[in-house]
Amino acid sequence: MGSRRPEPGPVFGKVAPEILEDSLILLATENQRYLSRLPGQAGCFKGRQIVEFIFLLSEKWHLDLSARYQAVELLERFMIKQVEQICNSSREKVKSCEGGRGGGDRGSSSQKDQIYDTFVLRLVSCVQLASKLSLHYNIVNSEMALKFLQSLKYSYSKQELLESELLVLKTLHFQINVSTPLAYVELLLEVLGHNGCLLPAEPLHQVCVQLLDFSYLTRDSIYDTLLKMAIENPTPNKLQVAKFLTVKEDFMLLAVGIISTSVFILDPVHWRQVVEHLNSITGITARSILELSSAVLEHIVGSAPLEQHYSNSGMRAPKNRVVT
Repeated sequence: MGSRRPEPGPVFGKVAPEILEDSLILLATENQRYLSRLPGQAGCFKGRQIVEFIFLLSEKWHLDLSARYQAVELLERFMIKQVEQICNSSREKVKSCEGGRGGGDRGSSSQKDQIYDTFVLRLVSCVQLASKLSLHYNIVNSEMALKFLQSLKYSYSKQELLESELLVLKTLHFQINVSTPLAYVELLLEVLGHNGCLLPAEPLHQVCVQLLDFSYLTRDSIYDTLLKMAIENPTPNKLQVAKFLTVKEDFMLLAVGIISTSVFILDPVHWRQVVEHLNSITGITARSILELSSAVLEHIVGSAPLEQHYSNSGMRAPKNRVVT
């Protein structure tokens, strides 16, 4: 991915407990709301090449960490809406053409071609919008975006660029400030510190970010491994894959898995304590945290060393609570 420019990181240990609890409840509610309305196409636009493109472009423009994840999530949600609109439009045309020849298929093909032809433009628009949500105000302006598109032999005008940005906003009903897994990770690290987990927050945060990047880039492989662990079967059927979609899109689960894996890498002695704290904070079972961490580690080192660690720890699930 190349070297990353040093940038201001989060400052831990400065937030009041009541704000922590309110923030955690807010994120958990937002996560559950999204999972309850999850579209069947969720994850279709988070392939490795797309994510890598966005990450590299974000680094090229020196955007902060939150912007890169925000851009991925914006593009994903926008593209799903676009696909839904095409499907709805096609169904309407089929209905209106029943009993006659009509031209529904040709219209649908034309819309699909337009999506393919403008995909890079939409991706750039999502990165632009994400940069404007950044707390560090390192905004990608029209000149920067046009120069990049021209380097790829696209000949868009400034007006077309602005219209693309507006299309993304309108399609998403201007609801673009969505939380990313990084926000969950950082808040949970803050809560862990408040609850007495004596871990160095800054180094742990750095490892978490590296693992979060890795999990985005190898998303399908990691969750494929996790699904096979969960069902104890190397060949899941279509129904099992479909039901597993909510697991793949669960930001809270991803955050606890990333933190657990990071702690195991940096300080395995305290890993059991951290997992118990994470279970206590989020209600996610220790076993679920273990399995996701094992899946991540398996794709990093080729094995799952946490299994033995778990077996020897005698871990138990404490009562669920938010912030102690």
